Amino acid sequence: MQDLTLPPLTIRGFTPPLRLADFRLAAFDMDSTLITIECIDEIAAAAGRKAEVAAITEAAMRGEISDFKDSLRRRMALLKGVPVAALEQVLRERLQFNPGARELCAALKAAGLKLVLVSGGFTFFTRYVAAELGIDWVRSNELEIRDGVLTGGLVMQAWGEICDGEEKRRMLLQCAAEIGATPAQCMAIGDGANDLPMMGAAGLSVAYQAKPKVCEQAMVAINAGGLDQLLTVLQ
Repeated sequence: MQDLTLPPLTIRGFTPPLRLADFRLAAFDMDSTLITIECIDEIAAAAGRKAEVAAITEAAMRGEISDFKDSLRRRMALLKGVPVAALEQVLRERLQFNPGARELCAALKAAGLKLVLVSGGFTFFTRYVAAELGIDWVRSNELEIRDGVLTGGLVMQAWGEICDGEEKRRMLLQCAAEIGATPAQCMAIGDGANDLPMMGAAGLSVAYQAKPKVCEQAMVAINAGGLDQLLTVLQ
């Protein structure tokens, strides 16, 4: 929720503008960053458990639950038996991009940056978002589905089972190394506590309508308006 007591944009640790040409990679969180919703909460609504799941999500994003993997497993267990049709409905009817998301990604790509989507959410949604925004790499969690319904579990992938904060950081650094970029040439954009590890590793950390703990540690905090406000500090 937007905090009306905060200025639309806060900056710490540097004097703008930064040179966009000095950056080569941007890593984005998805839920409540690139898109307006927390997908897991909307899936839970189909099971009549949105309030219960959303409370865990909110606590995890505020940093009150330190073990993201445990918080995700607890929420996943509540989704057991939800039909795949519910996911399709969320994608079709609920998923919307945050203001400025398309514009920011297009501008970064036009400047030659590679884009990474790192999410504690699900490939069912990240694949769509990545395709829409022209994102180069994606790392997220794979829902386990049997007979058309969620089992409440996740599928083990080559890199692991759950994309938590540390995995987001590893993915940012791995993609940077792949293109020969240093961490200082990377930016990381997120809103929750599990984004802090990658934000701490990047040369520029950006909080978007984020939890207080995240705003306090980010170099740029966008507290109102669109993601494309970041372009006002990048030239």
